[in-house]
Amino acid sequence: MPTDSLSPACTESVLRDYFHAKDENRPHYMARAFAPDAVLKMALRTQAIAFPPESHGLAAITDTLVRKFGQTYDNVYTFYLSRPEAGARLSDYQCDWIVGMTEKATGNVRVGCGRYDWGFQSDPYRATRLTITIETMVTLPVGDTAAVFGWLLGLDYPWTNAARVVASAPPLEGLAPVVHYLLHPHGM
Repeated sequence: MPTDSLSPACTESVLRDYFHAKDENRPHYMARAFAPDAVLKMALRTQAIAFPPESHGLAAITDTLVRKFGQTYDNVYTFYLSRPEAGARLSDYQCDWIVGMTEKATGNVRVGCGRYDWGFQSDPYRATRLTITIETMVTLPVGDTAAVFGWLLGLDYPWTNAARVVASAPPLEGLAPVVHYLLHPHGM
């Protein structure tokens, strides 16, 4: 089990530990990704999902992004659409992302995308701030589960790029807002 005393060596490690925590519902990984006094901000450009606008401190961030999230969703696969240079210890990092998951209550599939804006401290190397912008989130019926997860499981996890995501996307009308976001520049 990872402990708080194990410090990730680089930006890529912090980003990966965050997905170990959130996607795999392993809250103990959050201490490897976030500083104790970190701040999470949520910028929702859709009404299709709800999060508190801010969470302050490791415990609150863990509660928001892992515990409460894990009560509502499972089969979570989030992908970074760019990758930091191997071994880099960046002070800031921005990248787009895409996520696919199922709603525990209904079995419906959710697919969303947006942007991460990270800030890091140098010692120990952890995130001090994260702004998650959710640009779009679509809900697809249970009948689309096989098509969506066949698509997502065919991508390299957790690092891929928008071109691969779009090229392999199933032809589902409900995915149009996600594909549109990935195909068009949006201020990065």
